[in-house]
Amino acid sequence: MLEVLRKLWFRDVKEETLFINDVAVRIRAGFLLAIPIFMSFTLYDAIFVSNWVVDGNTAVDSGDIDWDNHIIYHVDATRRVFDYTFQTYVLIYALLEMLSGMFVWSSRLSPIILISSFLARKQKPVWKPLVPKRFAWGLGSSFIIVCLIFFNPEVFAHWVNTVWGSNLLPTTENYMSPYIPLVLVWICLGFMWMETVLGFCVGCKIHSLLVLVGVFKEECEACNNIDWDEIARKNKVRLAEQEAQKKSE
Repeated sequence: MLEVLRKLWFRDVKEETLFINDVAVRIRAGFLLAIPIFMSFTLYDAIFVSNWVVDGNTAVDSGDIDWDNHIIYHVDATRRVFDYTFQTYVLIYALLEMLSGMFVWSSRLSPIILISSFLARKQKPVWKPLVPKRFAWGLGSSFIIVCLIFFNPEVFAHWVNTVWGSNLLPTTENYMSPYIPLVLVWICLGFMWMETVLGFCVGCKIHSLLVLVGVFKEECEACNNIDWDEIARKNKVRLAEQEAQKKSE
């Protein structure tokens, strides 16, 4: 437990090139998977469910019919008012969680990183470089920021209008299409599912492509991820076999 508290999911916190345990990363992604699932239900309710609440007990036959011979009723209906305070808090936490894993000092502020590192302590670690993960989490952070703007359009509009000194964005209506955060939430859900279940990091693959075209530079992961203990064990076995062969001759 003390080792977990000291290193968390890092191979060595003093390394110049940081490596983290991908087993703990996948466990953490499994915990955080609950957030896009919750947000997908929230956005479905906001976009596809009727904004009107109808009281069926007040329905009164008007005596008229429409063009399709359907009876027209008079009812008492109220328009739903959406309060996204809780969703905002959840997204803020998710944003802080994404950012916290990028550095050693900030990782200690995340309870999920601590729990994930503890759960992965008895499994064989799979060391992966931190830099591609930082890019992936930065991509996820941008998705979260877009969703925060959708849930709080007036706050962002006031901020932008104050900076620009003009009414660039309206403060009485949502200027963002609801399908933008809906698509991003489903993309995020898919990415996190692949990370958790398949161990496939889409953000890391995008980062590797950017390295390939020269946008980023990084060291060779395969060279830095060599299992020297396993190599030493195989060499020891090979030398023992050679020694036994010499004696038999």
